Amino acid sequence: MICNETIQELLNKNNGFITASQVTVANIPRRCLTELVNENDLYKIGRGIYARPDVWEDEMYILQYRYNKGIFSHETALYLHGMSDRTPIKFQMTFPQGYHSASIKNENIIIKRVIPDIYNLGITELKSPWGNILRVYDIERTLCDIVKGNNTSDIQIVNQAMKAYAGSKNKNINKLMDDAEKLRVKPKILNYMEVLL
Repeated sequence: MICNETIQELLNKNNGFITASQVTVANIPRRCLTELVNENDLYKIGRGIYARPDVWEDEMYILQYRYNKGIFSHETALYLHGMSDRTPIKFQMTFPQGYHSASIKNENIIIKRVIPDIYNLGITELKSPWGNILRVYDIERTLCDIVKGNNTSDIQIVNQAMKAYAGSKNKNINKLMDDAEKLRVKPKILNYMEVLL
């Protein structure tokens, strides 16, 4: 069956996951997904997202698919950047102000909201621990987010991340200061960097 072969190719490209929208883009009838579910070759994880039975559920990838305006941020972003060894119990995601979804309150997410002007600042892509592509704030934006005054970040996590960044050969101090100015945390970032550099 042609649609089955094409779906298998998409599954191979996406670490065993496939979405209904990917099937539509590939001009495959959505009934093919239903047939594969009925044959136990796929299982439905949630609305519009499917996986092979042998694939571990990648909670972060699934959350991002369900809430596609969400960007992994704060301590979750630190973890994805390898700047924190604490596996998140709840995932922190940032959404533009005004974004609402009734079901999001029931998810394993700590919601952060920002004005649209700074929502797109520093978005990059990283792989989840299961190898799926996620949208995450870059490390400079993340460092600025975790030092903000109304933040609940553990001071130990902040200090560890700042030390790791200061010692990194990939640090971009100009970008960090530029982001700090835009996010209105430049004095706090300067305090950390003056001590560590």
